[in-house]
Amino acid sequence: QVQLVESGGGLAQPGGSLRLSCAASGSIFRINAMGWYRQVPGKQRELVATITRGGSTNYADSVKGRFTISRDNAKNTVYLQMNSLKPEDTAVYYCNADLISGSEYVIANYWGQGTQVTVSS
Repeated sequence: QVQLVESGGGLAQPGGSLRLSCAASGSIFRINAMGWYRQVPGKQRELVATITRGGSTNYADSVKGRFTISRDNAKNTVYLQMNSLKPEDTAVYYCNADLISGSEYVIANYWGQGTQVTVSS
């Protein structure tokens, strides 16, 4: 079974930094796009940043200039460097990937379990 596991969440002060990681494991043929989403209670899950296999990135306006998404294709891992954190960044952050598993011939979408990020003084 393919799994995405996030790590690196926790508590940070406003203006501080956190680095999230998401490692995909299992029988994976190829990972195409990967991304980070976040969700707060009572609100819809929103896109934070995405990155293609080739390294093209896209960011939500709210995080542009503060967050950086990157990936290590050899490790099937995507990262989110979060700088200049604000209280409104507080959310559960979810890793997402479009990938082809070893037993499929089509792209499927997978989600991680989420990691809590809290920004508070």
